[in-house]
Amino acid sequence: MQLSSCRTFVIRNPPPSWGGAIWFFVRLETDDGIVGWGETAVLGTLFGLEGGYETMVAEAFDSYLVGKDPLEREGLHQLLYEGMTAQHPDYVTMGIISAFDIALWDIAGKHFDTPVYNLLGGKVRDRIRTYTYIYDTDETGKLTNVLDAWLKDPALLSDLSLKLVEEGFTGLKFDPLPQTRFRRAPTAPWEVSLAEYGHAEKAIGAIREAVGDRADILIGTHGQTTPSAARRLAARVEQFDPLWLEEPCPPENYKEMGEIARSTSIPIATGERLVSIFEFQNLFAEGACAFAQPDLGSCGGITACKKIATLAEANYVLMAPHIWGGPVITAAALQIDAGIPNFLIQESIYKSRNFFDEIVKEPFEWDAGDLVLSDRPGIGIELDEDALEAHRGRLRRR
Repeated sequence: MQLSSCRTFVIRNPPPSWGGAIWFFVRLETDDGIVGWGETAVLGTLFGLEGGYETMVAEAFDSYLVGKDPLEREGLHQLLYEGMTAQHPDYVTMGIISAFDIALWDIAGKHFDTPVYNLLGGKVRDRIRTYTYIYDTDETGKLTNVLDAWLKDPALLSDLSLKLVEEGFTGLKFDPLPQTRFRRAPTAPWEVSLAEYGHAEKAIGAIREAVGDRADILIGTHGQTTPSAARRLAARVEQFDPLWLEEPCPPENYKEMGEIARSTSIPIATGERLVSIFEFQNLFAEGACAFAQPDLGSCGGITACKKIATLAEANYVLMAPHIWGGPVITAAALQIDAGIPNFLIQESIYKSRNFFDEIVKEPFEWDAGDLVLSDRPGIGIELDEDALEAHRGRLRRR
């Protein structure tokens, strides 16, 4: 069996575009007709990457993968890592490697007619606990965009939180400083005003009052603040017993992340922008997090994430894989979640349905707060190529 062809699909995710405005998919096929799907995670808006992505993927496939045996996943992962990064990985290049890696595992599972989690050692759970951002939905369950509506109507936070808990979620994620993110110039980290600290405290308090002990509160900051600001924010909201404070400073400085972790009783979660086991080793060496958040679409794929999970286990760190993307990243993450002993909770774009359902052939099953594990071979999903073609698109600068 040999890899024979590669296609890319760069598609637009319609508004409100939760999970990102553009999704990047890779389709690998073998000479005996087995198809594997991969996906690259892209945080933020990288204008111009859409067209360049197709070129980079095609050239990398021709240089490293065409004609190779897709079952040789570890060797191919090392070949891609050394050849494309010179052992100094970056976020975008590792995203392409991640997509290839996921697709290779998908092919392997289909070749052996078994889910990927069985190739990784078998499952230890059938249901995967999920959390979601505090989205709003209409009567049909469709997501609507109310990112800043709570700023004008704080009571909305309480209502939306309680609604999600009633639906079954036991983890709710919320960024209490959105006005900072959109008001300032796009450079971080920065200080936070007293008014913003106060607003964050009231907002998180409103969520806790609404849900009580029925759900964990997960605080996101996207690495916007200085370490000193993160410590001040943590001191204000410790009283509400959040499950974690996520990326309290930019993730590039492991030592400062560790200092923050030791300064607060709130556990630190981080890792969505880190790649390879080496960056996570640096993180763990500093005692910088309680919960690791690798993204399957950027950390190096299934091969790398399994190693990260093992490294985390040895450091008593629990796994909470990050998702800001489409269904392939979600499906790949579930394969990891199913078999690792140190799993905590999985991010989900609401219930992993909505626009997902328009481009997958068989939808994810979400039930009472959990994604239910599939026994379909490979990563467990197939994308609808006609639907992908219908949604091809690019972003435009404003």
